[in-house]
Amino acid sequence: MKIDVAFIWTAFVHLLSAIPTTLLITAVSVTVGFIIGLIGAVVRIYKVPVLGQIATAYVTFIRGTPMLTHLLLIYFGLPVIVDAVSAALGLGFKSSSIPMIGFAFISFSITAGAYMSEVIRSGLLAVNRGQLEAAYSIGMTTPQALRRIVLPQALAVSLPNLSNSVIGMLHGSTLAFTVSVVDINAKAQIVASTNWKFFEAYLAAAAIFWGLTLLIERLTALLEKRINLYNRGGVA
Repeated sequence: MKIDVAFIWTAFVHLLSAIPTTLLITAVSVTVGFIIGLIGAVVRIYKVPVLGQIATAYVTFIRGTPMLTHLLLIYFGLPVIVDAVSAALGLGFKSSSIPMIGFAFISFSITAGAYMSEVIRSGLLAVNRGQLEAAYSIGMTTPQALRRIVLPQALAVSLPNLSNSVIGMLHGSTLAFTVSVVDINAKAQIVASTNWKFFEAYLAAAAIFWGLTLLIERLTALLEKRINLYNRGGVA
């Protein structure tokens, strides 16, 4: 097989238009997933009745099932629920109005939340319990102590793993093509279908993902360096 180097560049140029969609899916899923993960981690650590058990079950189920399965469950299950609720309340809203990328947002955010919950929980547990008790001794409430003392240190400890989660969601966003979202991977398939040069098209896609991954790693390194300037005692 002869590789068409010129077409790799042609495909690369065509794939650039799909980068915003991939980054949007990643950004939304990571942001919402972080919020879900933070809430899940806190209720599990503090053993909040009912919510703690629900969070544990959620994390166990999501981490124990494939990401593609979550997407398909949302894609086929959510419209049924939305249409049923809409009909019961007389809203007149149809699930067909939901954009395809919306299913990806919901599914990937749920997936990211479960994995980030474990990352954040490990970071919170790494912070010395004595710092929380010291915060109580000067009159801080638990939310104040978490926000001002515990969370900043926990996030600093968790940063490398959080970076891995971001990269994982970036790569996982390629599954969005299964619900007709044109991301980088789907665009590569479309470009290659014109002349069946799939190898060259996917090489171009791989180069873009590699570049984006290196960018995330670089930004993480800079953020770690900045955080360490203010981290004199660590979490010990």
